[in-house]
Amino acid sequence: MTSYNSDVDAAKALVQKYKDLRSEISKVIVGQDEVIHNTLIAIFSKGHVLLVGVPGLAKTLLVNTIGKVLGLSYNRIQFTPDLMPSDIIGTEILDETRKFKFIRGPVFANIILADEINRTPPKTQAALLEAMQEKNITVAGQTHRLQEPFFVLATQNPIEQEGTYPLPEAQLDRFMFNLWLDYPSFEEEINVVKNTTAGNELQPKVVMDAEEIHFFQQLVRKVPVPDNVFDYAVSLASKTRPNTARAHEWTNKYISWGAGPRASQYLIVGAKCNALLNGKFSPDIEDVKAVALPILRHRIVRNYTAEAEGISMEKIISKLL
Repeated sequence: MTSYNSDVDAAKALVQKYKDLRSEISKVIVGQDEVIHNTLIAIFSKGHVLLVGVPGLAKTLLVNTIGKVLGLSYNRIQFTPDLMPSDIIGTEILDETRKFKFIRGPVFANIILADEINRTPPKTQAALLEAMQEKNITVAGQTHRLQEPFFVLATQNPIEQEGTYPLPEAQLDRFMFNLWLDYPSFEEEINVVKNTTAGNELQPKVVMDAEEIHFFQQLVRKVPVPDNVFDYAVSLASKTRPNTARAHEWTNKYISWGAGPRASQYLIVGAKCNALLNGKFSPDIEDVKAVALPILRHRIVRNYTAEAEGISMEKIISKLL
């Protein structure tokens, strides 16, 4: 059982654990510091992540490695146009005694990598997104609880959009973060090639277990937040809503749809976790700003004017900040 003398001791222990996690992950993954940092924030905040990046940027390896260092079970689901909901959540079969028996699908694991989630029809997407939201699934009237902690990392490929089924805004809202993976720098790519072509695979050590993760998830929720930080987070989300009292001038000009209250909740939880991981016992406005871009990026819809003028989502969000 995880036990510390006080919440302050537990917070200090989390900082050390976080450093250990980062050093183990860096044995396998070169660079991608911000993506790793934000993915760990999402896990400790009980959120899910949507990763967007071209093929070959080690998205699968990243999830696999994080699963290993956290001591969690991990399943990868490759989304294809013919994938059915039962392929994800499981199905009932008749056993030898002529009774129905439930065979669990791959969703019954702590970490799920939903690879290319936009390649599968909405019915199958919805099955996974329901599991993300409810943390349980219902088959033939029977409810089955999913394992805790439960974390979905879905990937999307920004190129080749033919034959894909983009996630609707309401379903995108269920992801805490939308993280963009970039190409590695020249030096990082040299390191990647050296590490992966020599035949000596480094195995990361397990740093945590499910019970500890659950403990630290509870700790993140307990972090006190000053009123000015609540005001800032809610005001930031309000600024994104066009034609409302608090809308920013850029919002009315470039945005057709703004972020809902879930954005405000995630801004606060994300700020709490970011503060803890940086050794602070309470978040400030800088912590909200640190998590704002990946939280707001997929919750705001640009209008035609923004697209015509080449105003990117990142530019709009940095203007609001």
